[in-house]
Amino acid sequence: MLDSSLQGDHSSFDYPIYAEFPKYQPVEYLIKWATSAWEIEQAMQIRKDVFCEEQGIFDGNDKDAIDEKAQIIVALSCEAGHPDAVVGTVRIHEDEPGVWYGSRLAVHQKFRSQGKLGASLIKLAVSSANWVGCTTFLAHVQSQNVPLFRRLHWDILQQETLLNRSHHLMQARLDKYPAFKKPTEGFVIQARS
Repeated sequence: MLDSSLQGDHSSFDYPIYAEFPKYQPVEYLIKWATSAWEIEQAMQIRKDVFCEEQGIFDGNDKDAIDEKAQIIVALSCEAGHPDAVVGTVRIHEDEPGVWYGSRLAVHQKFRSQGKLGASLIKLAVSSANWVGCTTFLAHVQSQNVPLFRRLHWDILQQETLLNRSHHLMQARLDKYPAFKKPTEGFVIQARS
C-alpha cells in the first residue's frame, strides 16, 4: 500500500528551506504509520544517518530481516499543514502472537531540540500495537535512552550488551498506552516554542 504518486519531489533528503533559513523550525509535526514510498525512503535514510554515520553501529546500512515484516512509523514536519519531510522514525513488529517489539528509534539531528518527537514516536508505536492485539511490548533500549523510556512508563527487565553497546530490555506498561485506532492518519503535535 505504498503511494508514490504524491505531488512534489520527496526523493531527496536535502531540505532547501532549512539550508536557506537554518534557524527555521516547523510549527507542527504529524506522527503516523508510513504509507508512502517517500516516507519509508526518508525514514531509512535517517536510520542510516543515525545508526551508521553518527553512532557507527552498522557499516553501510542498518537494514535486516525485521524490516520485511515491520511497520515503519514516521514523524513528519509540516509546511502549511501539509507533511513535507520525515524527521524521525521507529519501527514495530510482532515477534510472536501478542508480543511486539519496537526498534530503530531515530530522530534527525536538526530536530532533536524539539524534545517530543522521540516520545511521540514511542507513543504511537505502543498505542497502535495495542490496537492490533499487543499483550506485551518490548524494546532493547540503548542505555543513554533509559531515562526517557522510564518517564514514558517503561520498566527495565534486564541489562544486556547488544552490538557491543550497553542496552536494557524494557517493557511498556500497556495501561498507559490506550489503543490508537487510526495509525495511518496519526496525530499532530505542536513544536516546542
